[in-house]
Order: sequence, then structure tokens, then C-alpha cells
Amino acid sequence: MQKTQRFMPQERRAVSALASLYAMRMLGLFMVLPVFMVLGRELEGATPALLGLAIGVYGLSQAVMQVPFGALSDRFGRKKLIFIGLGVFCLGSVVAALSDNIYGVIFGRLLQGAGAIASVLMALLSDLTQEENRTKAMASVGMTIGLSFALALVLGPLISGFAGLAGLFWATACMALSGMILLYKVPTPLQQRRNLETIVLRSALRNVFQHKELMRLNWGIFSLHMILTAMFVAMPVTLADKFNMVADRHGWFYLAVMGAAFVFMIPLIIIGEKKRLLRQVFTGAVWLMAVALMIVMKGVNDFIGFTLAVFGFFLAFNFLEATLPSLVSKVAPAGMRGTAMGVYSSSQFFGAFLGGVLGGLAYQKFGLMGVYGLCTVMAVVWGGVSLFMPDPPYTASYVLPLQPFNVDAADKIAQELTQIHGVEDVTLVIEEHLAYLKIDRQRFDEKALINYPLTAQVEG
Repeated sequence: MQKTQRFMPQERRAVSALASLYAMRMLGLFMVLPVFMVLGRELEGATPALLGLAIGVYGLSQAVMQVPFGALSDRFGRKKLIFIGLGVFCLGSVVAALSDNIYGVIFGRLLQGAGAIASVLMALLSDLTQEENRTKAMASVGMTIGLSFALALVLGPLISGFAGLAGLFWATACMALSGMILLYKVPTPLQQRRNLETIVLRSALRNVFQHKELMRLNWGIFSLHMILTAMFVAMPVTLADKFNMVADRHGWFYLAVMGAAFVFMIPLIIIGEKKRLLRQVFTGAVWLMAVALMIVMKGVNDFIGFTLAVFGFFLAFNFLEATLPSLVSKVAPAGMRGTAMGVYSSSQFFGAFLGGVLGGLAYQKFGLMGVYGLCTVMAVVWGGVSLFMPDPPYTASYVLPLQPFNVDAADKIAQELTQIHGVEDVTLVIEEHLAYLKIDRQRFDEKALINYPLTAQVEG
């Protein structure tokens, strides 16, 4: 039975190590964002379009390699694939650090993204945690991703201020090496479990692509990261060229607006979840982003106006970034969370890729206003799409271990579980002896599961 309980000591060590490893890798990818468009202008052959490609190209290799890395880890082992992925990431960082021309940096960034270990990390986390602690473990890793992004916006300008662009890439190489060392502290699982909360199943991909609400959310994360990456084509140049802010001070600007946005985001999450107004707050956040981007276009020569608009942008971004994965988890049918999150992650990385490419092209052709205009159009389109978003189900995942059962008993079990008050959806996996439930926590009758006759469905 799935009950809330504390991590066991070995689970705590595993979660801590994997979260730290994830954070190191995310720092390495993101630290370049706030300064690259300014410092990269010194690279041989650099043009705004090529600089934008260098910023976003990691997203292309990330999106392409996510599923293959996960599949290979099922066959050859999680830790081996994570080690290889970190090695590829480190190699890409070294290539970028040694390059004095834009093409070498583009290739280095492509290699950085090719070490796509996110899905393998989540699968390893699943192997090393109990069913009842898995959601909490994934939430812990999710928080480190958000914190690492905010920290990257501060550390990137600081490190590049005394070590230059090459020093920034050397720092990411060192982080990758540190991650490879840290990997040895992660326990090796006794067995690998193909948990449906973390793996991508090819047989379930068609269902995800045919699911209207999941595809609406995938469009959302695609748009969000396309806008974010394109914004980092324009914002560093705006701060440097319009407001004469040296690159190593950009981090303090981002720290101030991101910190304030994070504080103001918390009430939005509380209102959305506790008051069950998530659809209204979500749609409002998308339109807040659109309005903030419109103001950025008008306030590009006014530092106070620009700062307030960027604050509004990050307020919306932080809320949407935190809410979208939760919505995918709520909307995904029981037992399809891993596949749904796999498609979601690929959409996110493709968005980052196109944001860099199209943002760079827009800057080269139309200047800063072209980039901010592109972002505004994307936000307005997303705002229109979000208007048709239905109220999301306020459900959570619940994993119920069962005694071994056969195909003949499966229909009866599913029927009985579906009749329990608050159970919205049921997926049974015979090989795992598990039932994946979608439950409404406010209506869920957990006592009915305590009395559920698990032994009545024993195989044979």
C-alpha cells in the first residue's frame, strides 16, 4: 500500500546524489545563456544567426537522444549510460572551450546536448526508491532543476567576468567530471524496473499524440522554452548595448528579477491548487507573459520599464514552468506518465532549439525588436490556445502493489478498483504486479484500499 513515509537512509543518499548530479549538468547547459550573445561576438565568423544557433542547438540533440539513452540504459545499465552521457557532455564542453570560432562552439554545444541523461537519471531514481517515495523523490529532483536554472543566470556572468567565455566552458567540463565522480556514490540497483512512471513506451506514444489535452500542454512547454531561449538572444544585448551594463553584472540583474518573481509566484500556485482555479491562473499567466513581452518592446530604451516587464515575464515563466509538469502528470492516463513526460521533454528541447535558431535569425534580420516581436507572437498564439483549456483533473498518482495475478483476474481487479470512491483511472501491469491509479485526493477513500482483498486475485 502506498503511504507517505520518510526516505530510508539509502534512498536519501541516492536522491541527494542524483539531484546534485542533475543540477551540475543543468548548470553547465544554462550558464552560457545570460552572456553568450555578448561575449560570443568576439568569436571568428560569429553572426547573430549563428550565435542563436549555438545557444539553442543543444536542444536538438537533447530531444533526439532522450529516448535512445533511456532504451540503452534498460539493456546495458543505468549508471553506465549516465557515465557515458556525462563523458559526451564533458567532451562537448572541452570542444567549445578550445574553439576560437563559432562553428567549433556550435559543435561543442551539440555534443553537450547529446549526453541526454535526463530520462536515465529518472529511471535510476525509480530503481533506487520505493513506490511510496517515488513521487517525493522526483519532486526533489524537480526543485533542483529550477534552482540550478536560477543559479546559472547568476554564476554564468560571474565566471565569464574573470575567465571569459572559454573559462565558462571549462567550468562546465569540470562540473561534468565532478558528476562522473559523484556517480560512484550512487548505489547500483539490484534490479532495473521498467516503471511506467519513468520510462517511454513506444506502444503508448500513439495514445499520447492523440490525447488532445496532453498535446495542448506539449505545445505550451514548446512555446515556453522557445520564448525563453529567444529572449536570451535579445536580453543580454539589450542590457549591454542599450543600458551599458557590463556582462559580469548581468547576473545581479537576473538574480533580482528572478528572486522577486519567485516570491510572487508562490501565491499563484497556492491559489491555483488550493482554490481549484488552476485553469484560470494558468491562462492568466500566459497572457501576463504576452503583455510583459509587449511592454518589453515598448520599454527597450527605459531601464525601469524594461526591468518591470522582465519581472512580469519571469513571474509568468516561473509559474508556468512549475505548473506544466504537474498538469501533464494529472492529465496523463494512469500508467502512461513516463511516456507522456518523454514527449513533453522532447517538446521542451525542440522549443529551446527553435528559440535559439529563430531568435538569432530575427535579430540578424530585424534587430532586437524582431526578437521581442517573435516572442510576443508566440505568447499570443499560446494565449489563444490556452483559452480553450478545460479545467484540469485535480488528481495524483497512486501506485498499489498487488499479489501476483493473471490476465483472467485483471478485469475484475480493475472493475473493483474503479468503483472505489475517488479513483478516476486504473492501469494494471501484470509483470510488475502493480496497479497505477489516478486519484482525486479530496474524494479518495483510502480506507477502502486497506480492506481491499489483495489475496483474492492471486495467480492460479
